[in-house]
Amino acid sequence: MITLYTFAEGFGQFSYSPFCTKASWLLNMASVPWERKDMNDPRKMPTAKLPVIGTEDGTLIPDSDNIRSHLEEGGFDFDKGLSPRDKAASRAFIRMAEEHIYFHQVMDRWGNDENWAVIRKEYFGFLPFLLRNIISSKLRKDLMRTMHGLGLGRLTVEQRLERVEDDLVAITVQLGDRPFLFGDAPTAADASVGAIINAVLASPVSTPLSRRVSEDQILSAYGARCTAAMG
Repeated sequence: MITLYTFAEGFGQFSYSPFCTKASWLLNMASVPWERKDMNDPRKMPTAKLPVIGTEDGTLIPDSDNIRSHLEEGGFDFDKGLSPRDKAASRAFIRMAEEHIYFHQVMDRWGNDENWAVIRKEYFGFLPFLLRNIISSKLRKDLMRTMHGLGLGRLTVEQRLERVEDDLVAITVQLGDRPFLFGDAPTAADASVGAIINAVLASPVSTPLSRRVSEDQILSAYGARCTAAMG
């Protein structure tokens, strides 16, 4: 049986990390037996990040993209029925969600002081109080430095919302009147995009971004359908 090493569940989601949620959805879509194992500290994992799956022979496979590839090598087709053009569009939507929308969600959680007060307790509550403050403050400082380097940390909340707006519109246009991005059944793109949309919705404290998505009937309903179909 496959073991999925993941961050804990929280804020109504399978995991604090949308990438761990994505990995669980991929495993469910592929109908392989698996069990979860929650971790607080992934530093001993191959890339010091989660998710990771452990195969029956003890091999550790890190990163949700690699997990997808492993399942596809086992014979499952996450994009069954998609044309080459749709597969190309699927890749673009995955990258848009994981390499752009995701970092806006990170800024919502780690850069917003009200959210950070909740995040610190939720993410690091397993640590003794004094150690928790030292470690979490350093991690937050390092992450905000990275966000500044990427450019998002240099923008105001309003500017970030304007920046991500076209991405959200692209998702709603692609959905149209369909339940999922490429038709009636979820594909690999939905496992990525849906998980990140739900992570935005699960902001501990309401933000302009979380409200933008929650008040959008198409996006909020899409997130719920993804959970129902793949969770």
